Order: sequence, then structure tokens, then C-alpha cells
Amino acid sequence: MRNFTTQIDLRRIDLNLLVTLDALLAEHNVTRAAARLHLAQPTVSVQLARLREVFEDPLLLPGPRGMRPTARAESLREPLRLALQALASAVAPAPAFDPAHASQVWRAAASDYSASTILWPAMAALRARAPGTQLAVLQVVPGHIGKLAEQGHIDLAFHIAEDAPQGLRSRALFSDRYVLAGRAGHPGLRRRPSLAQFRKLEHAIVSPDGGGFHGVTDLALAQRGLVRRVAVSVPSFLLLASVLAVTDLVAMIPRRLVQGNPALRIVEAPVAVPGFEMLMLWHEQVHRDPGHQWLREQIAQAV
Repeated sequence: MRNFTTQIDLRRIDLNLLVTLDALLAEHNVTRAAARLHLAQPTVSVQLARLREVFEDPLLLPGPRGMRPTARAESLREPLRLALQALASAVAPAPAFDPAHASQVWRAAASDYSASTILWPAMAALRARAPGTQLAVLQVVPGHIGKLAEQGHIDLAFHIAEDAPQGLRSRALFSDRYVLAGRAGHPGLRRRPSLAQFRKLEHAIVSPDGGGFHGVTDLALAQRGLVRRVAVSVPSFLLLASVLAVTDLVAMIPRRLVQGNPALRIVEAPVAVPGFEMLMLWHEQVHRDPGHQWLREQIAQAV
């Protein structure tokens, strides 16, 4: 006798045959099964013949009140029903996302700059509309963003377009530019300094990798054969803003990070430094997820 659990090759079975068998086991009648399936009776008869070949069993036998199932058919009834229900559930469209009842934990790779200018502005709406969700903000080395997104360890990342990782979906959020900032009342920032005055000021700089004293402003100056005085290096923009507020150091800093800060004085720099575009990044595997789509739209609207 055939061992059905190991010898039937599922690749040989048309899914429609199993749907027909389910209807036949429910109706015990070819005509009624055909009507239930919206098929012609000869079509169902042909499918029944094929099922008998596959299972090597008559499955349904003539009886006084229609057809009666064989023992093999009876053993298939419940497992087949459950399997078709599970399959229908698996291929059903994704349910609509309901933020009010959601409980997702979202993970975003963000620097202090992108957290301050992108995530924090979106936070009030996120908490109001999806109070059961949680957001984890992770500091991630930019070179690891692509791999972490592919492995599902992060849902979103925020990075400048210039060196964003390849292979990820992206949406441009905004462009930002550098301005010269120092403490409110800084004697060297009463007006826009000349290039010579700018170079004499003591500068602070952000060095995410730690300990660097050279950045995009120095590259712009070097093109003119000039240098500036960089006295302090810090690892984050937020730390840079705090040190500016209590010292006479100045810094070239993204405008969005310091605009509206009453502790700081902002002026245009005498040297042109290229700005940058901020992107929101995510992996293809979550691109069509309703919850993820909702989250991305909330963030885009906030900025």
C-alpha cells in the first residue's frame, strides 16, 4: 500500500484538484460540487478521475443518496479543510494597518542630527496616533546600514544622499546647509565675518569617528590654499551645539539643527560649503508592509 505522506509529490498536484476534492467531500455529489465551484459538471468529473489517480483510491463511490466517501477520503476531509483555510489566509491581502491598536516595535538607525531634525519632529504625531507602538533609535555605523536593513534588524535609516548605501529604497526628506554659529553675544559674530576674520576664530568640529580635526569646511578652504584654526573635536552635533553655547568657539553646523536656538548666534559664513540632502532609507522586504508605509508617511509629513 502506498505511503501517502512520503510518496505523493505535491508538485504533481494542481491546487484546483484539492479545492474540487474539498467541495466533493462536502456535497457528496458531482453536480452540486460543480455548482458550488461554478464549473461544468464534466470538468468536475474529469478532476475527480485525476484525483483518483493521484491518491490511488476511488475517494467517492456511488451510493443510494449520492456518493459516499471511502475511508481514505474521510481521512482527508479535515486535514484538507484546514490546509485550504491556512492557504487562503496566507495568500489573503495584508490587513489594513490600524495605528490606534498597533503594537509594533520600530527600529531606526539615526545620528543625533537625524534624530533631532527628523524623528523628534515626528514623535508627537506618532505617539498620538499609534500610542501602543515603540521606537528604538540606534546609532549605526553608516557602512552597516545596508546589511542591518537586509537582515531585518532595522526598519528605517536616515543618511545623507552623497554616500547612502546602495540597494535600499529611499525618499528624499529635505536639504540642509551649513551656517556659522557661536554663542549669543559672541564678539566675532556681530555681523558676517570676513574670510580673514573667519580663519582667526577658534573652531569646533564634529568627528563621528573620533578625534578628527578636518571636515568639509577645511576641504573648501584647501581649494583656496587656506586653513582655519580647529581647536576642539567632538563626536556629535548636539554636543557641538552645547559647547558653542558656553565658550567662544564657533562652528560650521547644519542650519536645521540650530535655527531657533536662543543660546546661539547664527550668521552666514564667508566660505561656501556644500550642503547635503537627507534620505529616509528602507529595505525592499518591508516596502509594501502597511504599517511600514504608514510610519514612513508620518515621518515624511513631519519634516
